Amino acid sequence: MKALTLIAWISLGIGAVILLLGIISGMFLARPYLGMITNATTFFTAANSFFLISVALFIFIYRCRCNKE
Repeated sequence: MKALTLIAWISLGIGAVILLLGIISGMFLARPYLGMITNATTFFTAANSFFLISVALFIFIYRCRCNKE
């Protein structure tokens, strides 16, 4: 369980870093054309994937702990 918890926290951290990169990309590299919006959306989609992995792992860990008690 400790390994899964560690993997979940690492995934959460990677998602947060990608989210910050998307925000920085949107703030400093913003152009008035559609290409930049698509590029920033890619960052948020990747961050969303890591957040979903983290949530799924935390739910799995919580349910295993409840079943043991």
